[in-house]
Amino acid sequence: MRRRLVVLLLALSTALGVGVVTAGTANAASFGRFYVSGCGMPTTPVDMWTRWGNYKTVIALDGLRATDDMSGWRHETRIQRIADSGVNVVEPVGGLASFYTDWNAASPGNKIKYRYRWTCRLNTIINELDARGLAAGPREKYALMGISMGGNAAMIYGAYHRKRISHIFSMSGFLNPSAPTMREAVRLALIDAGMAAGVGPFNADSMWGLPWDRRWVNNDAVVQLPRMRGMHIRVGAASGVWGRYNTDAVGSIKGTPLEVFSLAQTRTFEVAAAISGIRITTDYPAVGTHQWGYWQDMVFAAKRGGWFRD
Repeated sequence: MRRRLVVLLLALSTALGVGVVTAGTANAASFGRFYVSGCGMPTTPVDMWTRWGNYKTVIALDGLRATDDMSGWRHETRIQRIADSGVNVVEPVGGLASFYTDWNAASPGNKIKYRYRWTCRLNTIINELDARGLAAGPREKYALMGISMGGNAAMIYGAYHRKRISHIFSMSGFLNPSAPTMREAVRLALIDAGMAAGVGPFNADSMWGLPWDRRWVNNDAVVQLPRMRGMHIRVGAASGVWGRYNTDAVGSIKGTPLEVFSLAQTRTFEVAAAISGIRITTDYPAVGTHQWGYWQDMVFAAKRGGWFRD
């Protein structure tokens, strides 16, 4: 009864144009966009594809080069289609080079003058989803998944927010950022992402502190694996071998070593889980690089396999 009332109120607010924009048909999922503010950051949009009666809602996190107009998931994939057959899809917009974490400080020398607080922003988004009756399923919790930068972020946020997250899924994630050489790799990646976006370099010290700071360990999915025990955990990464989605030679050349590197980190996570006796599922396609098409296929495979069900 309570959920029916929430949905009725949402429908009324939509009709009045309050806080959300939607479009769809009676048989397909409806598209909506709402906005969240607070946490000391500018207001950002959240896109969602929902259908009454779906059994789960998944929140999809973007990669390192996230833009502020729409998620890479919306721009590059069709994962929204799973909302037509059981799984609501929610895509937060923004988060360039943020690792979806609360930073220690704003990054000096960068045009973004505010401190990233993406853990806080995700908390706000989940509260908004709760208010819209989207905590679907018998456990009334969410699935959280991400690619590359968002892969580790999904695992870490889920590990520390088990009351709201039941399923966590990393695709081509860098799951062991406190490992030797990884801090340096993250530092270079943040510099490159900021320069490419035209906002100036991001400083990794402003994110989790100096290389020996405890926050690097606290945000390492391999180290924090015990916190995930009992959750629905899934990890995936491809081989680095080119396939049907490698239509852009330059992007494919850049993406191949990234995928090989993420595969090694994902295997490390798998081994750590096995040693700890923590049950996970995996997806290791024989073909694939650091490209959106392969991540789309991983989501479809998880859906076909029933992974999103409680």
